[in-house]
Amino acid sequence: ARSAQLEQAAEAAELEARLTRQNLMLHTSQRYFDAVLAARRLSLLQKQQQAVQRMLTEAQDRFRLGDAPVTDIHEAEARAQGLQAQALEADNALQVALAALRESSGLPGLQLPLAQPSAADLPAPPAALDQVREQALAGHPGLALLQARVAVAEAEVRSLDASASASLDLVAQATRQHLTGSGDYGQASNDARQQMIGLQLRVPLYTGGWRDARQQEALRGVEQARAELDQARLQISQQSRSAWLTLSSAPGRLAALQASLKAANARLAATRLGRSVGDRTTLDPLNAENDHMAAEVGLMQGRIEVLQQSLVLDALLGRLDEGSLARLNARLALNPDL
Repeated sequence: ARSAQLEQAAEAAELEARLTRQNLMLHTSQRYFDAVLAARRLSLLQKQQQAVQRMLTEAQDRFRLGDAPVTDIHEAEARAQGLQAQALEADNALQVALAALRESSGLPGLQLPLAQPSAADLPAPPAALDQVREQALAGHPGLALLQARVAVAEAEVRSLDASASASLDLVAQATRQHLTGSGDYGQASNDARQQMIGLQLRVPLYTGGWRDARQQEALRGVEQARAELDQARLQISQQSRSAWLTLSSAPGRLAALQASLKAANARLAATRLGRSVGDRTTLDPLNAENDHMAAEVGLMQGRIEVLQQSLVLDALLGRLDEGSLARLNARLALNPDL
């Protein structure tokens, strides 16, 4: 029982190392994408600041010519100040994200080009939902780790039962005594040998109250380990379903976000044109600029979520490795088309 317990403990240590490795990959990739999204948001805010500054200058020129009311200047100034505050906040968020990425990677001097998800070749679910759930329940290292802990707890119970049970041992003993010396009547020596082999039966009559307490504790440990395993099975099943649904619905969802960005581009161009001919107020292009930035950030965030969920699904299936990261890296680009 002790031997089985040690073997299960060694297997559990290997599974825990594998699980920790997968979690580190997920943690680092999430930190990377947090930095990517923060950098994209800061870039868009800076572009929007430039556009709003141009509109503010235009509003001031028109006001001096008597072609625009002073409210246009106030609206543009208010939006410019608000964007400046948002840009400062976004820059702080980017610095925090980069610091978290360096800490996660263990490389304090890490300098990376923040490549972004591209529109081409998005990951898809590897199989049907039921098959993915079955593979996750069979291959997730966390579940295997909990199963090994159940086996360790059960071996502890067997060990305690064996320690209080009758035992039959094979015993053997060999002794020799040799005396030699000299006296008044000359030298003398004595040599005695004894060998014994047999069976020894031990029957414990009383082991004390500690045994019952230890046994009850071990039994509760088995129950707890099984409960944790059942709970983990439920969580893995739910997580695999969520990741599969995210990947399966990704084409339609990203197409809708792409269409939303296209509509925002058209609205922004039309609003700028309308403002130039006097059919729109200054507030209209300001709102259009804000909606365009929100649409672009939403599309980038949607693509990031799809890629991250593909890694999560690989981890749930017990397949997350350097190959998974290489396949994801191939879907990144420095200047992707939106």
